[in-house]
Amino acid sequence: MNNLDIFKDKKILITGGTGTIGSSLTKALLQKDVRVIRILSRDEHKQFNMMQELRNESRMRFLIGDVRDSTRLNRAMEDIDIVFHTAALKHVPLCEYNPFEAVKTNVIGTQNVIESAINNNVERLIFTSSDKTISPTNTYGATKLLAERLITSAHNYKGSHRILFTAVRFGNVIGSRGSVIPLFKKQILENREVTLTDPETSRFMMTLSQATNLTLEACKRVKGGEIFVLKMPVANMKDLLEVVIEEVTKKYNINPKEVKIVETGLKPGEKMYEELMTYEESQYALEFEDMFAIPPLFTRKNYDYGFGQPAPIKSYSSQDIKPLTKKELKELILQENLI
Repeated sequence: MNNLDIFKDKKILITGGTGTIGSSLTKALLQKDVRVIRILSRDEHKQFNMMQELRNESRMRFLIGDVRDSTRLNRAMEDIDIVFHTAALKHVPLCEYNPFEAVKTNVIGTQNVIESAINNNVERLIFTSSDKTISPTNTYGATKLLAERLITSAHNYKGSHRILFTAVRFGNVIGSRGSVIPLFKKQILENREVTLTDPETSRFMMTLSQATNLTLEACKRVKGGEIFVLKMPVANMKDLLEVVIEEVTKKYNINPKEVKIVETGLKPGEKMYEELMTYEESQYALEFEDMFAIPPLFTRKNYDYGFGQPAPIKSYSSQDIKPLTKKELKELILQENLI
């Protein structure tokens, strides 16, 4: 099948479809010749808002439901060709204080999605993962790691079914709900005081359009059980905060000297640096121009994508990558219209 027509006439289900990634995927897929898109989520308010926004789009279907409910999933997945599994509990402290709930949604919910996809003869399942799966220090990262392993192992578990499983590993999606830029902006406008954990912290950053394109590209390239990782720039959090202060105060006519930065120290389970790929994974990974592909490590399959080369063998940590300059951060923020 030609990559260009992979979505043509397909029926698509997006779990967590009213979230930041799910909404962006929906809008991108509506630009393609898909037959129908089903949104499955448990938030009726966000579903109502999305229904209003897309009220003239006849290909949309909105289903209230939870990935914890396998019966609901089986009905939602009837006749579906491609599944994008983006539903998750993502807030690190909330997962830490509600660990059993995180397991139910992120782990058991993912298992339910896998089982339903196999039972309904789905063609492809794409799971959105996180760089916090690497050496996890909190419940959220640990549950996403286990969910990622379920997805990559499902390629062997599926038996003779046609389905192809893959995962995409994200960094921080700038501007997404709950991320630091909207939080910094809110703190500046409401309190003239912003909190910074540690000036030396750094994070991998990606735009929403990059995250969306990576997910769609993974759907096209999937061979079975691999993890795709976008090549992402790194942001020093102190530099990012200072750029946000500069832009917000300029836009809202606030004296920048009024804004105070309060250092809080790292929260429990929070890292100074993030990693995209482990040293062990890099030994088998393929490098493309825009991303890496990590084959299923336990089967050691060597996939031929028709291009790509072995990745440099190393640990991919945000500590070891030169961060974006303040000028580059400013350009990125303005380009994405985040202030």
